[in-house]
Amino acid sequence: MQRPLRKIGTAMLVLLCLLLVNLAYTQVIKASDYSSNPLNRRTQLADFNRQRGQISAAGGVVLASSVPSDDQFRYQRSYPRGAAFANLTGYLSLRYGKTGLESSQNALLSGDDPELTVTNLSDLVTGRDPRGANVELTVVPKLQQVAYDQLASKNLTGAVVALQPKTGAVLAMVTSPSFNPNPLASHSTDTQREAYNKLREALTTTAPDPTVNRAIESVYPPGSTFKLVVSAAALQNGFTPNSAVTGVNRITLPGTGGATLSNYGGETCANRGGSDVTLTQALAHSCNTAFAEVAMKVGAAKLKEQAASFGVGESASIAGLPGAASRVGDMPDQAAVAQSGIGQRDVAFSPMQNAEVVASIANAGQRMQPYLVSRVTKPDLSLLSSTEPTSMGQAVPTEIAGQIRDMMRESEKSLQSSLGQQQFAQYDIASKTGTAEHGSNPKTTPPHAWYVAFAPATDPQIAVAVFVANGGDRGLSATGASVAGPVGHAVIAAALGGG
Repeated sequence: MQRPLRKIGTAMLVLLCLLLVNLAYTQVIKASDYSSNPLNRRTQLADFNRQRGQISAAGGVVLASSVPSDDQFRYQRSYPRGAAFANLTGYLSLRYGKTGLESSQNALLSGDDPELTVTNLSDLVTGRDPRGANVELTVVPKLQQVAYDQLASKNLTGAVVALQPKTGAVLAMVTSPSFNPNPLASHSTDTQREAYNKLREALTTTAPDPTVNRAIESVYPPGSTFKLVVSAAALQNGFTPNSAVTGVNRITLPGTGGATLSNYGGETCANRGGSDVTLTQALAHSCNTAFAEVAMKVGAAKLKEQAASFGVGESASIAGLPGAASRVGDMPDQAAVAQSGIGQRDVAFSPMQNAEVVASIANAGQRMQPYLVSRVTKPDLSLLSSTEPTSMGQAVPTEIAGQIRDMMRESEKSLQSSLGQQQFAQYDIASKTGTAEHGSNPKTTPPHAWYVAFAPATDPQIAVAVFVANGGDRGLSATGASVAGPVGHAVIAAALGGG
């Protein structure tokens, strides 16, 4: 009789242990997954019945907050800065869930992060409602707004990224077109649905998707801005800023049976009739033939190595926001190397990656890890965590960075001369433009336009990358100088006190 009882007792003990293991697995290991699951209705309702933490920009400017509501929920999420910051804040919607920082920083903002356990227990003891932590960003509101207005005022599709070269702090990260997140946070189902359906229209039309964060989520051919990477590799492998390079208007690509590569507009480099020019002149006038030949002499392996030093190949994800990895692509032969050397073929950069390149050059060759969150504070505003600048190593030797800087200053002089905008000379800008072909028929497709720069050149306070898709407002005649350049100038002027 005792033996069957022992078996039953053992079985019950085993079942009890399994129950405890499952309970621990559910409550501890899977708790975060269940909490963040968009189908978890209880979590969704809690988001609107507790005071969620604020998202703010530099200087304490509020980007997202929970304000008291007089309907069925206690709080209403509000985004006072609207579309200019929507790619950062995202939205918190009862019907459509969370996006942007509302999603990636949800555990902190909602108060569910383990680091807030003590604070939450204190709130329970004192009878105070649990509150979320506050997330403070590095973004400078003035720069973010100027960058957004520059794109939105002309209905341009594109992105702007501005970094602080010495720290890697993100000063601006803008995408266009954007959207107003406030209707999506409404407590009205009809208002939410109408706003969401409007966003989804882009999926069934040729209109650009306003929910895509083009600054980090998408990659594009960088065109002649990639010549900065080629220059960095060349200057470490036998070239100097004064090295003679070809100035002809067209070269034949080896091993192609006669395929050619030419300068923009079929011009000779610097309009010198085809005679040799210096590497500095070739960069200033963005001569494709010169950089195609330089790239072939440097070789695919060293170009890839240099690109990797600038972070190419790494994800552009930041603060948990999804990001795409830039790439240089395969270069199986010399013709491919030549095409890649002018930022075409399979080379593809995100605006964030291009900003990292110029920021590294600006910072004496040292690459800093970009960061978006400056610090996190508890509900009582005491410090929970802060971000310290992180070096990712030397992307290019300091001496070489200085040489590229001076070459870029000549490039900016050429740009300002072509645009008749010499007033920006006061900011001592070092820059490079890019006009990138793309599409199945590049000659009949408006090109992408780029502008990358930093200023002041000898004491950089800002590094900026501007991307404008599909010719912006100039169609087939678009160039990086005419479309992206003015946007970059406006952001730099705002950063340095002139805008």
